[in-house]
Amino acid sequence: MINSLFEDYKNLKEVEAIALGGSRAGAEYDEKSDYDVYLYISESIDESERRGILKEYCDVIELGNHFWETEDNCVLKNGTDIDILYRNLDEFINDVADVAEKHNPRNAYTTCMWHNLKTCKIIFDRNGRLEKAKERFDIPYPPELKKNIIENNMRLLHNSLPAYDKQIIKAAQRGDLNSVNHRVTGFMEAYFDLIFALNEMTHPGEKRLVKICKAQCKILPKDFEENINAVFSHMFINPEKTERGLQRIISELNKVLKQKGYRT
Repeated sequence: MINSLFEDYKNLKEVEAIALGGSRAGAEYDEKSDYDVYLYISESIDESERRGILKEYCDVIELGNHFWETEDNCVLKNGTDIDILYRNLDEFINDVADVAEKHNPRNAYTTCMWHNLKTCKIIFDRNGRLEKAKERFDIPYPPELKKNIIENNMRLLHNSLPAYDKQIIKAAQRGDLNSVNHRVTGFMEAYFDLIFALNEMTHPGEKRLVKICKAQCKILPKDFEENINAVFSHMFINPEKTERGLQRIISELNKVLKQKGYRT
């Protein structure tokens, strides 16, 4: 079924390349694993044309969702979820280059698109451009990028007046639980972005990050998982313990960074 769907997409003149991401791009998947499909396009594909293709393979179709990227979210006739994301290939390559070659950090998930390119499985590549992009960005982790991500995220975590740790404590003391939730999310996004940079790893996305870090990161602050869990355990009920948990995370992170020669 999925191979037939890919064949139909290959026939669209707008499609430059097709790639699989997520577990389907590797070896660790089963028949229930979702499909993350990336269509790299030169111009938009009309929704009616997309629906005409998808209705042959899917029982449930949501066209044109724009919550994160432009995508069609569907359920195949065999019950498997499939997300089809539409990306302009030139814009995607420029975005990866801005990080991998120009060394510009983001506030979170800095190297996610680079990771997506590095780990995707190419299904179709009309002119070989996606494979050339893979080769172009198959480079060692740039020291300047590592430095910039660490410095940017340390300012977000702790080293600035609007830093997340200060905002979390203020919100917790006010009993503003929605703000606590929002700022803790930002804190953890910046923290993991820094941790992956410190280990010279591209960012794998938002899922199973503690597990991935414990399995693959050679450099982790002391009591890494315990300190994260302490913040989550107390963030809505105990401002003082939340503050102590944040302080422990920052303190142990500072120790590691100093050992590696970074200013904290």
